[in-house]
Amino acid sequence: MNCLSGYLENNDLRPCSLCAGIIFLASVFVIILLGCSRFIGNEPPSQPPTPSLPIPTRTVILQKSPKPTITATTIPMITSKPSPTNTALNHFYVFPVQPMKNIGYSEGTSSHGYPAIDIFAPEGWEYVAVTDGIVDFVSNQDNWDSTLDDPATRGGISVAIIGNDGMRYYGSHLSKIADGIFPGERVNAGQVLGYIGETGNARGRGTHLHFGISRPTYPEDWKIRRGEVDPYLYLNAWAGGNNIVPVYSTPTPKPTP
Repeated sequence: MNCLSGYLENNDLRPCSLCAGIIFLASVFVIILLGCSRFIGNEPPSQPPTPSLPIPTRTVILQKSPKPTITATTIPMITSKPSPTNTALNHFYVFPVQPMKNIGYSEGTSSHGYPAIDIFAPEGWEYVAVTDGIVDFVSNQDNWDSTLDDPATRGGISVAIIGNDGMRYYGSHLSKIADGIFPGERVNAGQVLGYIGETGNARGRGTHLHFGISRPTYPEDWKIRRGEVDPYLYLNAWAGGNNIVPVYSTPTPKPTP
């Protein structure tokens, strides 16, 4: 006290600088404590947690499939080998003269003395293969001599084919043979074999095709080649677009007197 009074007396009642600094620091400390207490006391309450909604679930119930019922099947016993069945092959036919206009024919067995038909048509009309087959006979030259009248040369320029149906088809009195037609060549139905003319013993009798159907024998067999089966029925069918297969029938022998 004596010291403080002496100090005050000696310093003209003015506080010393040390005391002033202590008082200032104490004031700042008090202010800081008051601010912190206010902040801590006024801290907003924490929000309660939001309850989460349950996730919907779907329950799948698996059902057991019933076991398949096994039914016994009786297998027939094969007691013998199946016998082959003859199945007719399909054949395609066209009319032997093309185009089919300005032509004419009639039943010709009586006029020929054997089954055959003359189909009259303009010169140059096409003689075509009536069905698929192989070329059997070709005569490129007209060697007929009216003074000799050899039956083997009466056809003049001519072509014969053996069809896939097993029958032979013969056309004669042609003006020429088509290119590429040789014995052994395979031809298709409608393929050109030659062109209508009046060679052989048809000279001066009008351009036409002598058409004959027969069974295959050998190429030079003119007597059979010229015709064994009457073509009239088949020509009418083919002209109408009907595929009728010619049938060879063994001629009935004439009774012996």
